[in-house]
Amino acid sequence: MSTVVPLDPEKPSQAVPLAGLNQLLDLAKTRSPDDQHRLLMGVAGLYESAADHGGAPEALADIFVALTRSAEREIRQVLAQRLAKVEWAPVALVRMLAADEIQIARPVIAASPLLLDDDLLQMLTDCSIEHQIQVALRPDLGAVVAQAIIAGGDPAVMTALATNRSARIEPAAFADLVERSRQLAALRAPLTRHPSLDEDLALRLYQWVGEALRQAISDRFTIDPARLAQAVQSAAQTTSRTAAEWGAAPPPTADDIDARLVAKLHAAGQLRPAYLIRALREEKLGVFAHGLAVLGRFEVSQIYRALGGDTARPLFLACIAVGLDRAAFPALLTEIRKLNKGFPRDPDSSAWRLAERSADQAAYEFRLLMADIDAASV
Repeated sequence: MSTVVPLDPEKPSQAVPLAGLNQLLDLAKTRSPDDQHRLLMGVAGLYESAADHGGAPEALADIFVALTRSAEREIRQVLAQRLAKVEWAPVALVRMLAADEIQIARPVIAASPLLLDDDLLQMLTDCSIEHQIQVALRPDLGAVVAQAIIAGGDPAVMTALATNRSARIEPAAFADLVERSRQLAALRAPLTRHPSLDEDLALRLYQWVGEALRQAISDRFTIDPARLAQAVQSAAQTTSRTAAEWGAAPPPTADDIDARLVAKLHAAGQLRPAYLIRALREEKLGVFAHGLAVLGRFEVSQIYRALGGDTARPLFLACIAVGLDRAAFPALLTEIRKLNKGFPRDPDSSAWRLAERSADQAAYEFRLLMADIDAASV
């Protein structure tokens, strides 16, 4: 019968025998989740202690990675939180956690000093949109990775980068980001606040932003009013000439861009109910609306009517229909009202609190309510 060979800290290259490792994994699988958690945390403590005394043997790293791979989701999530900022963890383990589902990966991507630019670039190629967004939000993101994000051209990832004020973005790359905001409206607000925005780029951005952002640019930079007026006139002339001479289609609206992003996520199998909550936290009400419509197979016009209604009941039904937790709806409703001028309103604040419903039943009731609204408006 095979036994696990004792680890010799004087031989860091020592590999654990395969039979012994399999035996340890089999033993771990027979334990309760609490026992698995204690075992894995014990190995983590042992690895940390070994790292403090000249480095852990390769065999211990193999065990650590293998035990984590077979651990339950909740245990991996706890481990990711513990290892997020440490320098002593096995690099292979950190890479594995960073590629795990996003709730586990997020703290590791955000903070691990063991993830290098090459690792982040690989994630931009191989991982989900949610992982890519987290890479773009990573503090002190390197210029090479920022350039790759802009070159990739994904609207959601570029918008996340624009909100990351500590990211190191080269001047030419930042100018490219400003130029892309001509078509991608979601970039404009974060760019007006970005520390890399200088007066020349601010003047360029001024040409295609709305009145509120123009005021923000004017408040931040002391720009000659005559230059501002000239920039606005130049932008109007360019738009008119483009449409008249080349027959170009008007640039996509913010709602068009939101719809395209949701369609892309859905096609890639990455549109899930949890993403709707994230969209609201990132103040992307349009993405939330289009995502809810796609997941529930509703008309997006129905979702917008629910968002602007005098009761939150239709919106509640739509959310239940796509699998959002009813217990999370009050917080979700608060976020929506902040972004939507207080809508949907509710004369009776508890009118949406319906009895338990299945997803199918909620979808049926939502469509019925919308049909009644449509009929009443004819």
